[in-house]
Amino acid sequence: MTKPTTQLCTFFLDKLFFGIEVEKVQEVTRYQQMTRVPLAPPVVGGLINLRGQIVTAIELRRRLDLSDRSPDTLPLNVIVRTGDETASLLVDDIGDVLEVSQEDFETPPDTFTSQIRDLIRGAYKLKDRLLLFLDVDKVVDFTANG
Repeated sequence: MTKPTTQLCTFFLDKLFFGIEVEKVQEVTRYQQMTRVPLAPPVVGGLINLRGQIVTAIELRRRLDLSDRSPDTLPLNVIVRTGDETASLLVDDIGDVLEVSQEDFETPPDTFTSQIRDLIRGAYKLKDRLLLFLDVDKVVDFTANG
């Protein structure tokens, strides 16, 4: 009998390794010039123009309480779809698509703050690192907790 698996699109932020469901990822693009949004929450990096569609870019480092990326490093855009909304998650680097076994799924580590724990569904222990499974719907809904 085969074990149930999940395919995750992986990326890096700081020294952390994250994954989101492949089916929620529309595409990955290089850095695009962003238009700042006055009075927007700090997690909003700006707006990008994706082939005529205006997309909100979410600064994932700020969303997850990580330090800001160095000014000379440009983020990549992971374009995600949640419901009828499209958003860009600004990440440091892209990993591979990994297939993980659902039986290797664990609850989020207790070392995370409650704000971050709310955004992480769980973790997968890989051979050389921990893969944090991000809840895209909650990450994009930054009105809920700031």
